[in-house]
Amino acid sequence: MGAVIPVRRPDELATMRRAGRVVAEMHDVIRAAVRPGVTTRHLDDLARQVLERRGATSNFLGYHGYPAVICASVNSCVIHGIPDDRALVEGDLLSVDCGAIVDGWHGDAAFSIGVGAVTPEAQRLLDAADEALAAAVARMVPGGRLGDVGHAVEAVAHRRGFDVIRDYCGHGIGRAMHEEPDVPNYGKPGRGPRLRAGNVLAIEPMLVAGDDETDVLDDGWAVVTSDGAWAAHTEHTVLVTDRGPEILTRA
Repeated sequence: MGAVIPVRRPDELATMRRAGRVVAEMHDVIRAAVRPGVTTRHLDDLARQVLERRGATSNFLGYHGYPAVICASVNSCVIHGIPDDRALVEGDLLSVDCGAIVDGWHGDAAFSIGVGAVTPEAQRLLDAADEALAAAVARMVPGGRLGDVGHAVEAVAHRRGFDVIRDYCGHGIGRAMHEEPDVPNYGKPGRGPRLRAGNVLAIEPMLVAGDDETDVLDDGWAVVTSDGAWAAHTEHTVLVTDRGPEILTRA
């Protein structure tokens, strides 16, 4: 049956909504700034300004020694790319992951975006990642199973001609950024812990245009595809309610 997922109290959820709104604002500010010639370090600076303005703190900065507020992963980098002075170029595919802490409660979300005009194949990958996230979120309903969520991601990926990363996954979230349970991007429907109103999970599809094998670069953080294929990463922090799923990291 699997572990029981925590049910959050209304006061806890209210604070998680506040954290989620900060993350949503970080995304909006970064999206508006993405263009050829911009560095990922500049995008990290913009995210820091949002956190300061909203009185929130980063759950990425200092996490196991991570040196930045956002993860900025370009092209074949799936996740955990460290922002630097590399300028984005026309046609790049950028994935941005970031989070916020408000009064001890966490929000976490990611998006992928094309830099300027991208190839049709890159756009198909971006669209598939968004579709996979939407399909997984739709399974976040009382009485559902965790396996339903992962199955939804995998089904969209395969239908679109892509694969999913298996070595990294979504997660529970609350007082810590990463809590139990793991939320894989694959699974069998009807299997795993049962979802209940008040559960909160970070759902994060990671789709690749090649196979699912990955390597970690020498910086100890950036995860890249072994075959050099491009990747897209999307994520939302999602609450199960009796009225349907509520995305906490959307404005």
